[in-house]
Amino acid sequence: MAHGDITHIDIPVADMDGATRFYGGLFGWEIAEVPGFEGYPMWGAPNGVSGGGLAPRSEGFTQPRSYVEVDSIDDTLAKVTELGGAVQMAKSEITPTSWWAVFTDPDGNVVGLFEGSTEG
Repeated sequence: MAHGDITHIDIPVADMDGATRFYGGLFGWEIAEVPGFEGYPMWGAPNGVSGGGLAPRSEGFTQPRSYVEVDSIDDTLAKVTELGGAVQMAKSEITPTSWWAVFTDPDGNVVGLFEGSTEG
């Protein structure tokens, strides 16, 4: 994926089993837990490119969140604040080769960032 591509969408849910049945039945998504990410089943769209996860709903995480691929989270978060947005969650490791962060834009929309690779 390239800088600026939508890479992942998290959907917050209260009933994980019900949401798995609902989205699997509705869109034909294959939804399964991945070793190392128990309690966070991931889905893949039929196009083989887009995907995401079903995440436990929590305070502050009540709406779907899109993640955008970036070349550098550090550089992007600096630009977020420069352009009037705010960092909501600093860069955090997912795996030794991938990281994520969350910001809000000047209108209050919440957007996630992804950097790295989940391969190998």
